[in-house]
Amino acid sequence: MTGPITQTPSSANETPRFATAEEFLQWLDEDTLAEWRDGETIIMTLASLRHQDVVGFLSTLLRLYVQRHALGRVIEAPFPMRMKKAVREPDILFVAQEHLERLKPTYLDGGADLVVEVISPESVGRDRGEKFYEYEEAGVREYWLIDPQREVLEVYVLEGERFRLAFMDHAGRYESRVLPGFWVEAEWFWQDPLPPVLEVLKALQVI
Repeated sequence: MTGPITQTPSSANETPRFATAEEFLQWLDEDTLAEWRDGETIIMTLASLRHQDVVGFLSTLLRLYVQRHALGRVIEAPFPMRMKKAVREPDILFVAQEHLERLKPTYLDGGADLVVEVISPESVGRDRGEKFYEYEEAGVREYWLIDPQREVLEVYVLEGERFRLAFMDHAGRYESRVLPGFWVEAEWFWQDPLPPVLEVLKALQVI
């Protein structure tokens, strides 16, 4: 990509603005936690230890399950997902084998097949609001919202062009519609400490 980056900050301390997703992606680097929506750059706050524990726990389960069954790729944030009107960095994304051409060296071009967001107090509005509709429009087939504060797992599946609530509970088993045979118990995410990964992998028949 050639040409100058369009920025309009009046000082070095202000958040830069970019007219296009391409300009934002050119500016973004692996040390910057940021998203982009309609020209606005959104600088992300640092995640809590609990948030990172939940993300690490679930991404490990997903990655090993997906590798075991050769289903595609699982990627943790920060890794940008470029959509029509926004660039987001989901906590976890899964790209199915048949859509791996969407993966570019530094971003995903289009919606993932499955997106997971672990809600934090500062992200709840985005995760339930703007991102919900962006992911729906991008064709994300399954959207998980894990809320450690409320201790609720919500899952939405794409039916036609709209998300439909498939699961919302504090406890109970949810079986993925996108990953055949993969399931979780909602209460796992509220346990402290989290369940031993090896025991869960055995239950999933990965090992």
